[in-house]
Amino acid sequence: MSKKLIVVLTIFFSVYGCAQENKIVKNNKIELIKAAKEIIQSAKTCALVTIDTEGRPRIRTMDPFPPEDSLVVWFGTNSNSRKVKQIQENSKVTLYYADDDDTGYVMIHGIAEIVSDNTEKQKHWKPKWKDFYPNFPDDYLLIKVSPEWMEIVSETRNILGDSKTWEPQKVIFKEH
Repeated sequence: MSKKLIVVLTIFFSVYGCAQENKIVKNNKIELIKAAKEIIQSAKTCALVTIDTEGRPRIRTMDPFPPEDSLVVWFGTNSNSRKVKQIQENSKVTLYYADDDDTGYVMIHGIAEIVSDNTEKQKHWKPKWKDFYPNFPDDYLLIKVSPEWMEIVSETRNILGDSKTWEPQKVIFKEH
């Protein structure tokens, strides 16, 4: 069985089992954001989901910068990558971080923007990327994701979904 399938099944059965025992605790926004930051920091990478011209989700693993206090997340990318055009055409994106112990996750739903400012490029740069961007900063762009809302599940932190619908706990950053 693949590790991803094991993660999904672990989350499913842990949420299902706890839901059956009615041990669901509603956490406050501060606790949820703190837990989300812990999960994000432990994850190291995340999945960035964009929508292509056919309306299909496109998912790729990304190497994000640590989130800002407001959970704004920055990424570096090649200026010619497909994700740049996809974001320019539809700025709604989702970020998915799996907890390092495979017992939870954070999903950030937000608005992405392509940033080409050289000051920001210098600020959001990892020297280990120099071989990927031989013409830095010209072939390098930034993606800035501003959260609208976030969902979180973390069995180890007692952050669980609704006992009937399994809907995860949520933090709203911006009203739509």
